[in-house]
Amino acid sequence: MDHAQPETVDVVVIGTGPGGEAAAGELARAGLSVVAIEAALVGGECPYYGCIPSKTLIRSADLLADARSADGVAGDVTVTPDFSDAYARVAAVTADWDDTAAVERLENAGARLVRGTATITGPGTVSVGDRSWTAQHGILLDVGTRPTVPPIDGLADTPYWTNRDLLRSAEAPTSLLVLGGGAIGLELAQAYARYGVAVTVVEAAPRLLAHEEPESSELVTRALEADDVDIRTSSKVVEVAHDGERFSVALADGTTLGAQRLLVSSGRTPNTDRLGLESVGVKTSHGYIATDAHQRVLVDAERGDEQVVDGLWAIGDVTGQGGFTHVSMYQSDIAVATILERGGAGASYRALPRVTFTDPEIGAVGLTEAQARDKGLSVLTGTTDLAASSRGATYGPGAAGVVKVVADADRQVLVGATSAGPAGGEILGALTVAIQAEVPIEELRRTIWAYPTFHRAIGSAIADLSAPE
Repeated sequence: MDHAQPETVDVVVIGTGPGGEAAAGELARAGLSVVAIEAALVGGECPYYGCIPSKTLIRSADLLADARSADGVAGDVTVTPDFSDAYARVAAVTADWDDTAAVERLENAGARLVRGTATITGPGTVSVGDRSWTAQHGILLDVGTRPTVPPIDGLADTPYWTNRDLLRSAEAPTSLLVLGGGAIGLELAQAYARYGVAVTVVEAAPRLLAHEEPESSELVTRALEADDVDIRTSSKVVEVAHDGERFSVALADGTTLGAQRLLVSSGRTPNTDRLGLESVGVKTSHGYIATDAHQRVLVDAERGDEQVVDGLWAIGDVTGQGGFTHVSMYQSDIAVATILERGGAGASYRALPRVTFTDPEIGAVGLTEAQARDKGLSVLTGTTDLAASSRGATYGPGAAGVVKVVADADRQVLVGATSAGPAGGEILGALTVAIQAEVPIEELRRTIWAYPTFHRAIGSAIADLSAPE
């Protein structure tokens, strides 16, 4: 091919996270010529360094905890942890970090994969090194995010871990210090603690899971402390050092913490900084791209108007709707329908679900109570204690949890809910449907909830809805 002359194709997909891979395949099956460009592994973060391997590791750790809790409840139990078993499962589920199967799936759909880092060089044009393409229909972005490394003195010069490094480590350290009290940090902190690692979590905010309900924060804090995790909230890290064997972490209050390994889990940064968005006039907001309801990229994310860029779509983490695979896949379907001019409804995020896979699980959907009040809604709330329920009484150890519902008193519908406890993420399903479909509260009151189940607590929380303050 003459490298001076761009190749003409229908669509260029930059980034093959879950949504990008799915979109490239669907567009190719629809008869379009598709080039998918990927600098790393086809499938993105989720199957190799995120959802799948981390939940595999967490499941192994949860089984240890379950076995230990059976002692005195189901019989005499002795548990001998072996981290190599957990790591073997992680390696197996990621195919030892090999994307061959994903590449074959993509190519069998009819798309062409190009390895490399893509740059947008102008409207509808993309280059990778000395190769370039002109996309007649347009460009779809699914470039994802990377771990944020905070600007702490000394940190950049140390061999710190991100989630990627941790999940590829075949041996558990003797001690682990986790910077960040969000979902990823807490999930991994608890899993490693259950394998006997001395774990400390340092969080700058006053509580863990600061963006979720306070009840969730209290629940997960108690659970982690029961697993001997040392929790330091309202703690600012001012300096990090490494002496060749151990990390030394200095806090603003003068305390110094030490550990063999340091996991940095303090947020994610969009991979838009080297994408060339300026060549098409797109301005991001802290690296995030704004889109309309049909995933068409808006010109200025800061300004927030509805002026779109022709032939440019974006999905996934970079759209700022949460770093969740389910959001990427949801947006992927909408983007494909838009590109193929199939029509259909645009995106709605009023019932966006999220789950923190600690034990107990923290499931949430829609608005928290604080967010609802900030929006000026007349708020009703209802809660129920899972441990005090009939199912909680029969369940025994590990029954702690809460279901909380947040309602708009004026419209008499739920606008948010939390399902924290055993199978919290699964119980969340009914609450997600109720919020998405705007089921009237009176209809939820008349619903028959099976007994004795944990999900019956939804009915109890609905019955507890209090008058607006």
